[in-house]
Parts: sequence; structure tokens; C-alpha cells
Amino acid sequence: MAMSPTTFQTLLGFDYGRKRIGVAVGQQITQSATALTTVSARDGKPDWPAITRLIEEWKPDALVVGIPYHMDGSEQNMTLAAQRFCRQLAGRYRLPVLPAEERLSSYIVESGSPGSGKTGQTIDPLSAQVILQDWLQHKEP
Repeated sequence: MAMSPTTFQTLLGFDYGRKRIGVAVGQQITQSATALTTVSARDGKPDWPAITRLIEEWKPDALVVGIPYHMDGSEQNMTLAAQRFCRQLAGRYRLPVLPAEERLSSYIVESGSPGSGKTGQTIDPLSAQVILQDWLQHKEP
């Protein structure tokens, strides 16, 4: 029995930040995501060579980017920056870029294990994992 190529679709998830970008990888078939790494950014400009290496290594079919909003659904400063990052990813890599509403992903990670001494380097990829995992489990079929 042949399976659709989208059954094994690999995705990279991003938690965009002006200084650090968390990255996770996920599989649509298992609907699971795993934290990968943190990519640095300087003044909001991502380390594009590092992102290119991740895309070449994982060969994703699509990219998922967390778009932060206030709790009432209104935009915040980072909303436009994350949307710009989406457009840059789409332009550079010619892959589908799927926005994922993101609220409280860093808070969920930080509150999950208090006192663990997590830093941005460990929180960011875990936040990307939360974003991607949520997208995988709640996307429309």
C-alpha cells in the first residue's frame, strides 16, 4: 500500500526572537516534535547560514513559525517581526511557511520545571517544540 508523501511530512518549527531563534523538528505522521537547537540573531537579523544548514540537513517539506499575540488576540511588537521572518523564510527557501498562533510557549516551558536553571539557549528550542507540537496536533486536516 503506497502512502501519500505528505504522510511523512517533516517540518521545522521556529520560535523567532530578535536575539535567539529556537528551532524544533517534527513529523506529521507521529504528530510529534523534538527541540533541536538555538540559532543566534543579531539586531533581529537571523544567522541565515545556520538556518540554511538546518534546512539542508532536515530537508523539511514546510516551516512553522510561532506568531506571538497578546492574550486578547491583538498584535504586539514581535508580531510584525515574526511575520517578516516568515516572509524572509519563504523568499529564501521557497518552502511553505505556516504561521502558528503562539501564546505563552516560553511561559509553558519555563513553568514546566521550576528551578531547573534553564537559559535562553535551552528555553528557545523547547518553545519551538511547543509551538510545532501544538500546530501538529491542532491543524486542520
